[in-house]
Amino acid sequence: MATVDKEEIQPNGSNRFIYLTAALAALNGLLFGFDTGIISGAFLYINDTFAMSPLVEGIVMSGAMAGAALGAATGGKLADKIGRRRLIFLGAIVFFIGSLTMAIAPNVPVLVAGRLIDGVGIGFASIVGPLYISEIAPPKIRGALTSLNQLMVTLGILISYFVNYAFADTGDWRMMLGTGMIPAVVLAIGMVKMPESPRWLYENGRTDDARTVLKRTRKTGVDAELAEIEKTVEKQSGSGFTDLLEPWLRPALIVGLGLAVFQQITGINAVMYYAPTILESTGFGSATSILATTGIGVINVVMTIVAIALIDRVGRRKLLLVGTGGMIVTLSILGVVFYVPGFSGILGWVATGSLMLFVAFFAIGLGPVFWLLISEIYPLSVRGSAMGTVTVANWGANLLVSLAFPMLTANIGESSTFWLFGICSLVAFVFAHRLVPETKGRSLEEIEADLRENITDPVAGTGEGASAASRE
Repeated sequence: MATVDKEEIQPNGSNRFIYLTAALAALNGLLFGFDTGIISGAFLYINDTFAMSPLVEGIVMSGAMAGAALGAATGGKLADKIGRRRLIFLGAIVFFIGSLTMAIAPNVPVLVAGRLIDGVGIGFASIVGPLYISEIAPPKIRGALTSLNQLMVTLGILISYFVNYAFADTGDWRMMLGTGMIPAVVLAIGMVKMPESPRWLYENGRTDDARTVLKRTRKTGVDAELAEIEKTVEKQSGSGFTDLLEPWLRPALIVGLGLAVFQQITGINAVMYYAPTILESTGFGSATSILATTGIGVINVVMTIVAIALIDRVGRRKLLLVGTGGMIVTLSILGVVFYVPGFSGILGWVATGSLMLFVAFFAIGLGPVFWLLISEIYPLSVRGSAMGTVTVANWGANLLVSLAFPMLTANIGESSTFWLFGICSLVAFVFAHRLVPETKGRSLEEIEADLRENITDPVAGTGEGASAASRE
């Protein structure tokens, strides 16, 4: 891994370089998305090889979530200890091993082990991807560049749907799962010559290296930004979990944990993991369901691109409110459609359209905004640990929903399940309106300074009572 430490950069400021760096780092999101989508199609055929009870099916499906929670729990500390770039490299290797293990699994326990290993790599990726990009990106385009990670998540999902469809006729789920090794290799190779985060470099005493990276990724303002980083480092008092409980950090912790949980309990990954199964219940065949699912993947990618175009102009908070509002409406419609006994025909197409719109509203709101905000609102000294804590909550909620969804639909029905997700979306809307700050166009150091100046309650610190600088 020694080659990963080499800094092959020149101090001449290049937009092309920062976009290339962000794009490569965003491949973390592609791994994340690929695993999310590939299992949904493969799952239709795994049952043909291994006989599984509903409980075992839930364990196989949610194994990656358990691994991701473990990866997120350790990834934050590792990001602070060994650096952002090394952790990206390590995560790619772990993901490769997990994909290979699943592809050759001779039985269910080995398949679950592969899902767990894959999940650890995803857990690393879900933390370090947005963290690395946010720390290396110039403030004016940080929102768009960090949201590239979410774009790659959606692109990974879409690619996985096409892979699933390509193997649908043969039902070769091993090939489906094994193709995950390809993006893992691309990410590992691509990160070898990328620079380390300038903020991590400075915090670890490598001031000259930090300046060099800033010169490579900024055209102006290098000295001013370095001075801001220096002031921030001087104010640091610790980097453990207990530091997150300090009064001035509690508002940011509440916002991060709240959005982490709401992103999952509003039902997005239940839709993503079980989309082919849901579509089958509307009357589509297996292959047709997988093909229709690619339409959902296309909508996801397109609307994430729309979010990237708007997020630094419209702002994080407005997109979040519009997105959750739309999710409330579409989930309500899905509940009504599935309430009709034995629906088919036009109602089947209404259900499919509502699923697509639900994904569209998620893709402009909770999808990109959550990952962007948690990479912005925490101070440098605890950023890795904070993102690890919040991401563990995200994966824990993901695990809960993926395990509970089959049981919910079996016991209370699809309509009540979608209405339950709709209620969670309504609560998420209120939460975002009351507590989520606006961070567009501000440096990470300015955001931290604002947190320190608003040491009151969560609402006053980051929500309705926040300073004008933090809310627009």
